[in-house]
Parts: sequence; structure tokens; C-alpha cells
Amino acid sequence: MNKAAGIIPARFGSTRFPGKPLYLIAGKPLLRHVWERCRRAKKLDSLIIATDDMRIANAAFGWGAQIALTSPRHQSGTDRIAEVARKAKQFAFIINIQGDEPLVDPRLIDRLVEKLRSDRKIDIVTAAHPFDDPAEASSPHQVKVVVDLMGRALYFSRAAIPFLRQLSRKNYLRHQGIYGFRRETLLQFVKWKPTALEHAESLEQLRALEKGVKVHVLVTKHGSPGVDTPEDALALEQKLARAKGSTLS
Repeated sequence: MNKAAGIIPARFGSTRFPGKPLYLIAGKPLLRHVWERCRRAKKLDSLIIATDDMRIANAAFGWGAQIALTSPRHQSGTDRIAEVARKAKQFAFIINIQGDEPLVDPRLIDRLVEKLRSDRKIDIVTAAHPFDDPAEASSPHQVKVVVDLMGRALYFSRAAIPFLRQLSRKNYLRHQGIYGFRRETLLQFVKWKPTALEHAESLEQLRALEKGVKVHVLVTKHGSPGVDTPEDALALEQKLARAKGSTLS
């Protein structure tokens, strides 16, 4: 059993951006941009949108996506994908892909799958990249990670870690919210109660570290920005228009 499923959790409600998955960017819903990027990945055996909202389900079904309807009681996207994974016993690996990162790199998805397939000691794999502007590391909205010499996460934080006496672009790593799980690890993870550090930082990946799970971090040159606000969506639309214009010229 070596199959991998990519699952995109999507909910309609959002404190800062209600209806975000179906917000139109360059004529397409945000979620569709994500789904189309993920379809370019070569290592996924299935791609599923997991949602509890029929507006999202109907829209995604209309553009050809595979849908899994989930409980509305889930507190996180990880809980939502775990519900799908619990029934999808044919998959050994589950890739949790954020529904608000429309520029996610399909090659990164493939790398996550390959890392899980090639190293049985890795239970969870994620990604990070250097900040383009090291000053952004001071923002609590940007999650940072420090890794050991083997590429395993030592800690995730909203604080600027490590402490530096002199700023350098390469010293701060921005965590990208994409995860690859072994199925059994994912199902165990959601059974554990949130831990003290998880509560303190409001970062659920710390639950895995506190439980002794090895989290491998793939460090890439660049990451993909998320869309958290309507202003982010406008900036993305402008970026896509510039890219299209340069292609045509």
C-alpha cells in the first residue's frame, strides 16, 4: 500500500474573510485555483476537497472535483482531513493542502510524497523557506520554524526564532502550512488532546513535537503566499494579470 491522497479542507466561514473559498480571483474561485495547481502534482493518486458546506461542494463538483462531505463540528482542517482519511484505507499517505494557497507548487507536493515513501522513520513532513524580508519574521502572523542538522523541526513559533544579534535572510525560516502524514500518524494525532505549547502559540503542529513525533522539514528557496484577506486576493489577481501579460508579450 503506497498510494497518496491530497486532501484540501475547505470551510465557508472565516472571521477575516467569510466565503473565502468561493471568492472570485481572475474569474475563478480561490479554491479552484488551489485545486488546479494540485492537479499538476504527479505523485498523488487522488485529490479530494473536504468540506461541510454544500455551497462549496456544489461549486467544486461543477468544475469536476472529487468531494468528501464532512462534519461541521471540526475545529481544524487537520480534523477534517482525518475524517476522510479514516474511511480511505487504501491510502498510506495523506497530504494536507491549504485551501487558501493558490500558488502552491505541485513539485513540492510530489517531494512530500516522495519523502514519506523513501524514509519510513518520518511520520510527518512539512515545508519552510527563507523570508524574502527578514524583518517580516517579527510578525506573529508568520510562523517560524527552526530545524536540526538532520532537517527535523526543533520548534515552531509565532515569535522570531532563533534570536539573532544580526539580521540575515537565511536565518529565519517561514513555515509553509502544508503537511504530509502517514495515515496512521494522522489518525493518532487527532486523538491526542491539545498540549500546553500548542495552546500557548496556537499552533497545532507543536502537539506532534510534544508527543515526540519526528517532523521533517523540506527547506525550499521560495514559498507560496496565502490569501487571508480581500486585500491579499486583490494582490494575487494583480500578480496573475502581470504573469499573463508577460507570457503574452
